[in-house]
Amino acid sequence: MKKGILTAFVIALGFSAQAQVDQKASHDFIERVIPGRSVSFVVEAIPQENGKDVFELSSHDGKIVLKGNNGLSIASALNYYLKNYCNADIGWNGTNLNLPASLPMVKGFIHKNTPYQYRYYLNYCTFNYTMAWWDWARWQKEIDWMALNGINMPLAITGEEAVWQDVYKGMGFTDKELDAFFSGPAYFSWFWMGNIDAWGGPLPQHWKDSHKELQKKILERERSFGMKPVLSSFTGHVPPSFKDRFPKAKVKRTNWDAGFPDVFILDPDDELFETIGKKYIEAQTKEFGTDHLYSADTFNENVPPTNDSTYLDGMSKKVFNSMAAADPKAVWVMQGWMFHYNGKFWGQPQIKALLNAVPDEHMIVLDLYSDAHPVWNRTEAYYGKPWIWSMLQNFGGNISLFGRMRHVAADPAIALHDPESKNMQGIGITPEGIEQNPALFALMLENVWRDTPIDADAWIQDYAKRRYGRVNTNASEAWHILLNSVYASGLTEGGPESIIVARPTMLPKIDRVLTHLDYDPKKLNKAWELLIASADSLKQSDGFQYDLVDVTRQVLANYASPLQQKMAAAYKSGNKEDFKKYSTAFLQLMDDMDALLATRKDFLLGKWINEARANGITDKEKNLYEFNARDLVTLWGDKESGLREYSNRQWAGLIKGYYKPRWELYFTQLNKSLSTGTAFDEKAFDKQVKDWEWSWVNRHDNAYTDAVKGNPVEQAKALFAKYNDVVKHAY
Repeated sequence: MKKGILTAFVIALGFSAQAQVDQKASHDFIERVIPGRSVSFVVEAIPQENGKDVFELSSHDGKIVLKGNNGLSIASALNYYLKNYCNADIGWNGTNLNLPASLPMVKGFIHKNTPYQYRYYLNYCTFNYTMAWWDWARWQKEIDWMALNGINMPLAITGEEAVWQDVYKGMGFTDKELDAFFSGPAYFSWFWMGNIDAWGGPLPQHWKDSHKELQKKILERERSFGMKPVLSSFTGHVPPSFKDRFPKAKVKRTNWDAGFPDVFILDPDDELFETIGKKYIEAQTKEFGTDHLYSADTFNENVPPTNDSTYLDGMSKKVFNSMAAADPKAVWVMQGWMFHYNGKFWGQPQIKALLNAVPDEHMIVLDLYSDAHPVWNRTEAYYGKPWIWSMLQNFGGNISLFGRMRHVAADPAIALHDPESKNMQGIGITPEGIEQNPALFALMLENVWRDTPIDADAWIQDYAKRRYGRVNTNASEAWHILLNSVYASGLTEGGPESIIVARPTMLPKIDRVLTHLDYDPKKLNKAWELLIASADSLKQSDGFQYDLVDVTRQVLANYASPLQQKMAAAYKSGNKEDFKKYSTAFLQLMDDMDALLATRKDFLLGKWINEARANGITDKEKNLYEFNARDLVTLWGDKESGLREYSNRQWAGLIKGYYKPRWELYFTQLNKSLSTGTAFDEKAFDKQVKDWEWSWVNRHDNAYTDAVKGNPVEQAKALFAKYNDVVKHAY
């Protein structure tokens, strides 16, 4: 079929021009995913089914035929083929594309349609905790991964600072005034959500210009697949100087209660609110186009000034009107996070008033934390609004084996068929950080093309087979244990942290470093033993290497707690010999973890820092971005920050270069206290360690490499030989 005829055919069936199957784009996509193999595939267009995406898979004349109603469906057909016919797996942390020389033909005919209108992806926080430094090459890989997994509604908020600059400069604001407004690039999420101003800035002009262009590439590629990106809108957050430039405006101070100065929010009642909202969407549409979906969270982790339903109704109307004034087709996409986070404020009357102020067809609510703390089931399914069942999973980009696999496998389909779910129209993943726990995300996305619960036990065995390229009895048993231990987590907000990342203490846990395990650590140790036993057979698998390192890391991270408590007990009893023994072992454990993690790019601080610096074009810019990169994953703010360790990472370089020196300083002071018989001066240590941390955050010493070092399997084997017996007896 000629391209012109195909286009007419697609449009006649009601597809938009954006959603047609572009032969060249699909060919290029297949080449990116499996280089040199696109010649084996034929791409054909088919109509939607019941207004939703569909794909078909078959073989004809020695070719694999991928059929879909848009590029995304074609991509999903390819992914289905690779997983089910080639035993392949594509993920963030290890990919298996060891395809046979002659690709297998499809016997019979595969037909899949999705029950979900929307498959949402991302969280404001993901753009900083993981994506802060991404270039186009990395974004291209992610968008391909989205398409493979059927995601059609990605949040797309890169580059909006350039639009805001245009809007506010058009209103008379100076560059100096905006320097006191825009945050540094590692903190945009909280700037966008109206929590902070200026921290990590001033933001260079080159960043604004380059990321405006990056956003254009992101949107063009996402739309080429038929995705409908969600853009940003005005929520009332204005520059600090707004109150001076517009003295009659209704501007309110508010504070996030995280140690940062007040920010300024324009009251939706003010006539300027709709004016600015309209200006922003018009300017954004001029630069980026629109799919009529706009994210707005007016009170993210901030409480409204009153719980009066009339006020909330009026406020909601005005926020929506500020979108609709520029785009009559606007749909407000609201994160439902605040209904959980500030649940005491958001009772049913308040939620109802906020939602019912906007017509149902102009709002979609993200039930952001459905896997653990759903809100839909206590709000009459958001009072009839279209809503999306979402998996949050990760907080702060922490590195921890964690998830609720059986819930993720069953709950979306159960909710879909529950009469009480009313207008549930989609599923999504809304993590604060990605590039970790790949199995959990793969399982969640298995729901896209089905409407029945997934058998988690069968799925996990098939996943291990695809990931490692073959069946291995020991690995299969290990994954069965992981499914029923680390991936059978409770209702905690994120996975357990390790005491090694805590500012030194004798306590078993501190704020932001919660070490409680929801599972028996001995079960994890058994899984470790089984993976070690399968290492010689599976060591060529990239995914196996990652999993072996990750499980080894988690075992050692858990073991740090009993070791730390033995150290604390020795100090309290005045046993100098045991104190030296356990404190030395604790420091050695950190060295061993660092050496292990250095074998994989997934766990390198140097990669994070060097990617940050690569965004700068002057030394001043590079140094600013390095400060942002170092600060976010340690203190988060200044030396007195109450958010320190929120975004803690178990990374090579960070353990040996940041966490270990703090503990060394602590042990030195404790040892001095034991030797002299004097009391440990906690206040003096607190000041000393804060000064050291702030000094580290502000360094630019090129101390951390982005090159891996060592063999991951051999390192894991050596650590197993060293620690297995001692860990077994630690609990």
